[in-house]
Parts: sequence; C-alpha cells; structure tokens
Amino acid sequence: MLVGTISKVSGPVIVAKKMRGSKMYDVVVVGDEALRGEIIRLEGDEAVVQLYEDSTGLKVGDRVENSAMPLSIELGPGLISSIYDGIQRPLPVLYDKSGNFISRGISVPGLDRNKKWEFKATVKSGDKVAGGNIIGTVEEFHIEHRIMVPPGMSGTIKKIKSGEFTVEDTVCVLEDGHEIKMMQRWPVRKGRPYKKKLDSSLPLITGQRVFDLMFPVTKGGTAMIPGGFGTGKTVSEQTLAKWSDAQIVVYIGCGERGNEMTDVLTEFPELVDPRTKLPLIQRTIMIANTSNMPVAAREASIYTGITMAEYFRDMGYDVALMADSTSRWGEALREVSGRLEEMPGEEGYPAYLPARLAAFYERAGRTMCLGPDGRIGSVTVVGAVSPPGGDFSEPITQNTLRIVGTFWALDTSLAYRRHFPSVNWIKSYSLYLDAVQDWYHDSVSPDWKDLRNKTMYLLQKEVELQEIVQLVGPDALPESEKAILEVTRMIREDFLQQSAYSDMDSFCPLDKQFWMLKAIVAFQEHAARAIERGVSLKQIMGLPLKAEIGRMKELQDVAKIKAIIQEAEKSIGALEAEK
Repeated sequence: MLVGTISKVSGPVIVAKKMRGSKMYDVVVVGDEALRGEIIRLEGDEAVVQLYEDSTGLKVGDRVENSAMPLSIELGPGLISSIYDGIQRPLPVLYDKSGNFISRGISVPGLDRNKKWEFKATVKSGDKVAGGNIIGTVEEFHIEHRIMVPPGMSGTIKKIKSGEFTVEDTVCVLEDGHEIKMMQRWPVRKGRPYKKKLDSSLPLITGQRVFDLMFPVTKGGTAMIPGGFGTGKTVSEQTLAKWSDAQIVVYIGCGERGNEMTDVLTEFPELVDPRTKLPLIQRTIMIANTSNMPVAAREASIYTGITMAEYFRDMGYDVALMADSTSRWGEALREVSGRLEEMPGEEGYPAYLPARLAAFYERAGRTMCLGPDGRIGSVTVVGAVSPPGGDFSEPITQNTLRIVGTFWALDTSLAYRRHFPSVNWIKSYSLYLDAVQDWYHDSVSPDWKDLRNKTMYLLQKEVELQEIVQLVGPDALPESEKAILEVTRMIREDFLQQSAYSDMDSFCPLDKQFWMLKAIVAFQEHAARAIERGVSLKQIMGLPLKAEIGRMKELQDVAKIKAIIQEAEKSIGALEAEK
C-alpha cells in the first residue's frame, strides 16, 4: 500500500509527496481523521488530491494513504428511496452518527449491511451466464430489482439458491470459483457498458403541457432548463421528477439551497404517483449535496447519480435523472481548477469545461442492455442551469446548449407575471419533434404535429403584432389580427400556464392536452372565418364559449372538452348566419 505525506495544503486541495506508482482518480485517506479525497494530478512522485471534506486542521507531514481504487459506489437492493450525499454516504445514517452537522472523516457503507432481502433465483445450476445476465430478483417496494452478473464476468453456474440474504452474502458461485453477491461496485467516472445505443422515438411524458405537446424530450434524450433567479428551475425539475413516466427517478440536488432539498424530502413521501397510485418516494433516489457541503463532493455528485441511473437502465428500466443545478457543479470545477493554478478559460472556468459537460450528458441514451434477453433501458438527463443574472451567453449555458436536444428557456418576465412554468415559447426548442412524430401519430392523434405547428405560428405572429401595438396602438390592427392576439392570450393563459397547486391541473394526461389545444385552435379557425364574413370580434368574444375554454383545465372528462369544439362551430356559425 502506498503511503505518502502532505507537502502543501490549499483549501480542499492538498499536495502529497512520495506517491510514485499512484494512478489518476485513486481514492486516498488523509490525516488522523481519515479524510477521503481523490488524486486529480500526478507530477513525478507528487500527487495533487482534492478532498471531499473540509481540510481544516491538516498540516504538512500528515499521512496520505492510497487505496489504489477509484471513487466507486455500491449498487444493489436498498438504493430506492435512499438519500445520499455526493459520495454515497446515507444522510440518515450520518445524522444518527453525528447529529445535525456532519462530522469529518465519517465513512459509512452506501447499502445497509444488516437488512436481509428475499432473493428469488431465475437461473439454475449448469446454466451459462455472462455480464448483464439476470440471475435472480428482489422485490424492492413495487420495483423488481434484478440481480445481474457484473460486467466482465462469465462462466457456468455451480451453485445458486433462493432465500433471504444481505447484500454481502454470496447468492451464486460459478465453476471457476467466482462468487456473485447481490451488491456490486462500480467506478462513478466510468460509464457502464451496454450492447448498443439506440435511437429513441418514445417521448418522456411529464403531464406538463408546455413540455409534452410543445417541446418534448425523448426517453434517453437530454434537456436543459436555464433561467435566472426565481424563474422556477427547481420547481420545474421537481415537477418533472414527480410526474414523468420514468420507472426510476434519480434527483441530484447539486449545490442548491438546503431548504429546497428539504421541500423535496418532505413532499415526495406524501405524493402519490398518478400511474401506480403508490408513493413517489418508492421509485426515487435522492442525492443531496447542498451549497454548504464540501465543494469537491459536489463535483463527484453528478457522477454518483448517473452511475446509479445506468445501473437501473441495465435492468431494462426507463430512468429520469434530474441534475439541479449543473451551474453549481461547474462552479465546483472552477474553484478546484483555481486552487490547482490552472490557466483559466472563459469567465474563469477551466478550459476542459465543455469536455466534462459533454462526457456527463453523453451517458444519457436508450440502449440495448447486456444479456441475452434483448431488454432495453434508457437514461434521460435533465439539467438545470443557473446563469448569473439570467445571462444565457455565459459558458455553462452555451456549452450545454451545444450538447442537449431540448432547450426549455425560463423567462424572468413570465415568472414576474406569475406565469408558470415560465418557459419562453419563442426561445425554447426541441430537436426530437421528428423522432417522436410517429409515436404521437399512433398514440395521440395523426394531426398532432400540424396542431403544434399552427400553435407555434400563432405565438410567433403574436410577437410581431405586439411590436406593432407598441408603436401605433391596438386600434390600428384589423379585426383578424386583434383576434390572433385574443387567441394567443387564451393559448398562454388557458393552455401553457399550469398550476402545480391544483389537484386537477398539476398533472394533465396527453389526450386532455391535445383536445385542450384543439379546442383553442378550433375557436381561432371559426373566429377567423366569421370575421372574414363580417362578424365583429366583440360579438365572438362575447360568447359564453370564451369562459368555457378558460375552465378546461379543471375538466376531467375529455368528452366535455370535445363538446366545446362542437359548441364553437355551432355558436360562431350562428353569428355568421345572422349576417
């Protein structure tokens, strides 16, 4: 075992000498308190180490011991509903050991060593297995936790048995002597292997109208939510975590305020999944590395989270990962880079920031998993970005923009008007529209794409008309263009705006979303035709129809929304007949 000594201390970064033979990203244990860190640079016999904990009290000459292993996490039964810090230490266990404030040097396992799980073998002695093969299952809440052969291992099963075991017990022995436990370890900075990456054509359904119908993201896709302070990034990510149709959710609170993570931790056990009718916490893993926790662990937290996501992907599940926020992760990179005295790039961020961002987002995807059964899993990554002052030209926003497929731009002016989700429909876009078109055609309606394009045309037309209104006033517009302004206001207030506090409106099924938008666009088409034939806009807007459209959000029965479309044709047609 390599043992060196500290020669320099600079905040969470230390330099250790006599470390020749160490490897990059090896985990080391430092000082009498056994503080953990990882090697991030090697020069001669010196190793530069970033600590995951506060370095107060360390001094030159203190012992540095190399574990000869990279930062790895434990994967197995017990992950779901757990709350971890950035390096997979369970926060409830840390609280029991040290109280409200985490003591330094505490090392606890990521998975409970004492709890016994009911293992049901799905293979038998004599079967040949290889990496990724499922050898048995464990029931974890309502999730079937599939126990897999670790990647890189293969052979013929000599002995396997069902029963109650801890994660450290051997459940299977191969003829070559290899033992397989329910738990496996994996280095967080290395992506887990798969057979093949697939193109994704399945949308991630979120129950949020502006995301699902206007700017969809696919299962296995990537999305970003940038926005200034108070625009609702965290609430948007929490909403996606609550209502998305992913089977597993990994939520990473990376550098966020403690009270925001507290909201998540208190809400999720009480919320019920609208699809399974079971508590949402029973399909969620949380990683909390708040803004007052050590900066180096924040940098590791997103790798910890995505490794867990890949593990459940390998079982054949659809996983949604929420990273809130990658800006705080980038700031952690910048702080460590500054202490390493590296040449700064734009706005002080390290020159390798784009490469690190790309390496993280590229671990998303829909894949054919290892194993003979052809199972398919996915990891969808949604990253919040907190640009200072809402400036989208800053490096993290711009570099993320080059990588992701969906861009949900949050708008400060919309947030100040209490329009939530405050997604700016002009700045936002999705590159997955063509990919999901066939699915929407078969599952929602053949004219979904046309309806969406018509809506976007009207919203873009509104921007042009608003510029004219600011110059010459609304009275200068013809009736047909005044009608567009009225209809786009209905689209904004009655469709795009959605209340998280309403039991009926917080989650909107896809068919209801489609028919709500269909009703507004049908109203616009009938109104435009009536105005051409001499009906005044005042007459049209005076119909009870306008109020009925405004109440669509609270309707549960889609048939009632379809009735509004028929009513629009009938009542506006009656006005035309009078002419």
